[in-house]
Amino acid sequence: MKCRRCKAPAVIEIRRHNAAFCPPCFEHHCMEQVRKAIEQFKMIDTAERILVAVSGGKDSLALWDMLLDMGYDADGLYLGLGIGDYSSESARYTRAFADRRGAKLVEVDIPAEFGFDIPTAAEVTRRVPCSACGLSKRHLFNKAALDGGYDVVATGHNLDDEAAVLFGNVLRWQTEYLGRQLPVLPAAHGFPRKVKPLVRLAERETAAWCVLRGIDYQVEECPNAEGNKHLGYKAALNEIEDASPGSKHAFYFGFLDKASGHFTPESEAEKETLRPCTGCGAPTTGEELCAFCKLVARVAKAGA
Repeated sequence: MKCRRCKAPAVIEIRRHNAAFCPPCFEHHCMEQVRKAIEQFKMIDTAERILVAVSGGKDSLALWDMLLDMGYDADGLYLGLGIGDYSSESARYTRAFADRRGAKLVEVDIPAEFGFDIPTAAEVTRRVPCSACGLSKRHLFNKAALDGGYDVVATGHNLDDEAAVLFGNVLRWQTEYLGRQLPVLPAAHGFPRKVKPLVRLAERETAAWCVLRGIDYQVEECPNAEGNKHLGYKAALNEIEDASPGSKHAFYFGFLDKASGHFTPESEAEKETLRPCTGCGAPTTGEELCAFCKLVARVAKAGA
C-alpha cells in the first residue's frame, strides 16, 4: 500500500477518500481537513482568542495540537468532573500535553468550586450521569470563555460524533436539537461562539494523529458512558460505513447542505425566550434560575 500523495509506504488507509497516506502526508491530510472546515464554515479568525475544551482524550488533544501548529492563539480548558480515577488520569494527560507544548491550560474543578461531582449529581437528580455532565460542561464552557475574554470555544467533536448525534435526533425527530446541530453556533444572547473544527475527520483519524505525533491520551471510555445510546448509534453507523465507505460524511454534510435550514426557525424562536439567570446571570429559558444553578442548589440541599 503506497501513499497517494508521495508514493512512499503508507501507514493508514482512509476508505471514504479511497486513499492511503504515509505519516507526513497523513498529518498534511488532517491539517488540510481542519483548514477546510474552518474556512468553509468561517469558524475562526487568526486574530481571535480560542478556548479549546480538552478532556484528555484523543479528539480534543489532537484539535489543540493542530490549532497550535496552525498558529492560532489557543488555550485549553479542562473541567474536573470528579469521576474517580478516570478524572485523575484525564487531568494527567491534559496537563502533560500542555506542558509539552508550553500552552496555557485553564482548569475548573467542579467538586472544589461547586461542591458536587458528576456521580453525586446523577444520584441526586435520579438521571443518567451523562445528563448532569453535559449540562455542567455546557454551562462552564460558556462561563470560562466569557470570564477569560475568549472569542470562541472549540470542541473536539469529530465526524463520527456528529453523525451519531444526528442519527439519534433524526430517529426521534428532535427538531429543536436539529436546528442547533451545526459546525458553528454564532455568539448571541450571552453565549460565546462555538465551533467544531474536526467535523471533516473521523475518530480513527484523530487517534492516528495522536499516535503519530506521540501524544499520550486517555484511552478508556468514561465509566459512566456504559449503555449510552450515543455509543449504540456510533456502532450502527460503523456497520453502515464498513459496507459503504463515505456514508457518515454523506449523511452529515448532506443534512447541513439540504435539511438543516428547515429546523433553524424553531431554534431561533427559542432564543427569543432567553433571560438572565437570577443566580449567575447566564442566559436561560427558565423564569429564574438556569439549569446549572438549579443543579447546584439541588445537590447542596440533598447534602445538607
